[in-house]
Amino acid sequence: MAGVWRWRHNPLRRATDRYEAWLALAAFLMLMLAAPAVGWLCGARTDAALQASVRAQRADRHLTTAVVVRRVAGARHVADPEISGGAMTRTEVVARWHTPAGAARTATVTTASRNAAPGARVRIWTDRAGDPALRPMDIPTAHTHAALAGFGAAMMSALLIECVRRLVLRRMTWRRYERLDRAWAAVGPDWGRTGTGS
Repeated sequence: MAGVWRWRHNPLRRATDRYEAWLALAAFLMLMLAAPAVGWLCGARTDAALQASVRAQRADRHLTTAVVVRRVAGARHVADPEISGGAMTRTEVVARWHTPAGAARTATVTTASRNAAPGARVRIWTDRAGDPALRPMDIPTAHTHAALAGFGAAMMSALLIECVRRLVLRRMTWRRYERLDRAWAAVGPDWGRTGTGS
């Protein structure tokens, strides 16, 4: 910036150079101020929406005790996407439980219990009707998703600012070349013939 400040009095400075300097300064300020602000706003809005979703899921879903009937053939341990980092694994089993209305239900569910042998009691997530439901998202996972959304929005804003700067700079360069071509067309045919009497 100090170099640009001294350069403004350079006698070789063109008018387009001044415009390019202002363009670079505006892009720099937007990268330093606007892009982080957009990222913070997007992250905050996303976090608020995800926290509301977490509260709604926790109000609608609850843990129920079920009895394992059998393990699912070819059952595998699956990482839970609703847990931050997916550190908790869940096993697929066929289990039986009772709904809040007292009806018996049997279905394939996933459980985090290490003991998934037939007859074992496991805890599963169900909705208000007693149907199997996914585990509610936890708060750290919601924060992580919001932070990633904010970071992505900031990066996209910075990329957009840089693309606009480059497009405007390219347009300014084309206009400069057009003016140079017109000036050359006006004086070029007489180049080198000054004083020859022709």
